[in-house]
Amino acid sequence: MKTPSDMPALALLAGGVATRLRPLTETIPKAMVEVAGEPFVAHQLRLLRRVGVSRVVICTGYLAEQIQAYVGDGRDFGLSVLYSLDGPILLGTGGALKKALPLLGDSFFVMYGDSYLDIPFRPVVEAFERSGLPALMTVFRNENRWDTSNVEFAKGLIVRYDKKIRTPAMQHIDYGLGVLKPEVFAGWPAGQPFDLAEVYGRLVEQRRLAGFETLERFYEIGSPQGLAETDDHLQHLVKDTR
Repeated sequence: MKTPSDMPALALLAGGVATRLRPLTETIPKAMVEVAGEPFVAHQLRLLRRVGVSRVVICTGYLAEQIQAYVGDGRDFGLSVLYSLDGPILLGTGGALKKALPLLGDSFFVMYGDSYLDIPFRPVVEAFERSGLPALMTVFRNENRWDTSNVEFAKGLIVRYDKKIRTPAMQHIDYGLGVLKPEVFAGWPAGQPFDLAEVYGRLVEQRRLAGFETLERFYEIGSPQGLAETDDHLQHLVKDTR
């Protein structure tokens, strides 16, 4: 069984411009939006430490300097934090991961920068290792409750994933947490923008994307409604720990 010290690094995707939260994000990146009295990234980093992650690479782009100034090297959160900056061109979720690969090791977690996922991470990486496949997506049986379901999941495998074309069999949703090997980015262009969803889509076509189902709902701040729900949830968590 893995100990916290040998858990994979985690890539935190925090480079987007967060247009759905405008005007809130006109002067701050989404990671710095206040949630339950603190920048959202603070809640994420404390959660990651609690679930056993010790090394984080934050993939930054839009207003990156604000995130780096606040988080620093991560020691205030009990973590080691490095940064991978998009540069003059925003690279999207896939392009950002491609650029960050030299910092991430032989396999790594990836989590979206607007997600709060309060589940154990160790079973996720253990399922990935058992699968023998180069990538795993964590899924939740959403049934269109908190967002539009976009995944067909069966027998430990993602059999369909599409954000645009939905089918009645799509009862699950991409939970926002994955485990990847660097090899899945072979052939994708360096320094050019592309989406992680495109990478996942190609892996599904090749039947090389494992799935792990969690039973706990996700929280996110990608939309005003999601931000309000997450703020309320974290407000209650803070009160319960006092």
